[in-house]
Amino acid sequence: MLQVGLIGYGYAGQTFHAPLICATAGLALAAVASSDAGKVHAALGPAVAVLTPQELIACDDIDLIVIAAPNEQHHPLALAALEAGRHVVVDKPFALDAIQAASLVAAAARGGRMLSVFHNRRWDSDFVTLRAVLREGRVGRPVEFISCFDRYRPQVRARWRESRQPGAGLWLDLGPHLVDQALQLFGAPSAITLDQASLRDGALADDWFVAQLRWAQGPHAGLRARLQASQLAARPGARFTLHGTGASFSVDGLDPQESVLKTGVDPARIADPAWGQDDRRATLWHSDGEAATGTPLPLAQGAYPAYYATLRDALLGTGPCPVTAADALAVQSVLDAGRRSALERREVVLG
Repeated sequence: MLQVGLIGYGYAGQTFHAPLICATAGLALAAVASSDAGKVHAALGPAVAVLTPQELIACDDIDLIVIAAPNEQHHPLALAALEAGRHVVVDKPFALDAIQAASLVAAAARGGRMLSVFHNRRWDSDFVTLRAVLREGRVGRPVEFISCFDRYRPQVRARWRESRQPGAGLWLDLGPHLVDQALQLFGAPSAITLDQASLRDGALADDWFVAQLRWAQGPHAGLRARLQASQLAARPGARFTLHGTGASFSVDGLDPQESVLKTGVDPARIADPAWGQDDRRATLWHSDGEAATGTPLPLAQGAYPAYYATLRDALLGTGPCPVTAADALAVQSVLDAGRRSALERREVVLG
C-alpha cells in the first residue's frame, strides 16, 4: 500500500481527492493536513491522522503528498514536499506562474521524484468522446474549436477563489482545465488573446473570460479556438463545439462526475465499473448545403478514478504518469501568456 497525505480539506480536497484516493486499490489515505479535525474525522474516520502541513511533509512513512490547498500555497508546499523526498500531486493550477512551475519541475528532477498535476477533466465523458471523434477523423480537418464552461453563480461568495488574493479568479480556476484540454487535442498554440472581466456585482476577481487561440504551424495550422467561461450564464452555451471540413460535433451540459462527488458518495461506488456513465448525447452534424442533419452519439464513460489508478501504477513502475510535469508546465505557460495578453490588451505570441 502506498501511503498518501492530503494537504487541504476544502472543496477540492473533500470533493475530489479524498474520495478518489480512498476508492483506489493500493492507495491508503493516511493523513490530512487541515485546521478542522472534526470535519476530517467525520468524513474519513478517526484512523486518519490530522496534522499541520509541516508535520505531514515530515512524515517518513508518507509516499505521496497531494496539494489541495489554496493556489497561492501550491508552490511552497509542493517544493517542501519534493525536497523532503515525497512524490507530489498538485491540484490545478500547477503554480501561480511558469517560473514557480519550472522550479518544481527542477526540484522533482533533482530528487528523482514524480510530480503530477490533477487535470481530472481529461477524463470527462464529453472530452473522451470528442478526442475519439477527432482521432477517427470524423469531422475532417478541424478548423474551429469552442470550449465553453458556463455556470450561474450570481452571488459573490466569501472564499479565497473569489477574493483579491494571488491565484484567485476564474482564469486560474477553470482556465487550466480548458487550456489543458485544448493542448491535449491540438498541441501548443502559436498565440493567445485573453479578455478577462469581473461582471458580477461586488466581484473581487475575474469571473468571466474569453481566450482566443490560433495555430500557425504544424498539423493544425490555421485552426482557431475559443475558450470561455462565465459565472453569469443562466443559459449556458454548448460545452464543446468542433467544426471541421467534413462535419461538426457538439455536446451540451456538463459531465456529471463532479455533481455526484459533491454528494459525498461512498468510495465503493466510485470503484464500481458503472461509475462515470453519462446519459447525455453528443451530435455529429452534416449538411448538404441547405439543411443540417444531426446524428446522435452516445458519450464514452467518464473516468475520474483513472487518474489515481494510473498514478499508482506509475509510482510502482508499471505505467506512465497520468499527467506529466512537462504537460502541466506547458499549460502554465499558456495561462501566463493569457494574463500578459489581458494586461497589455494585445495578442501574445507563444515561444
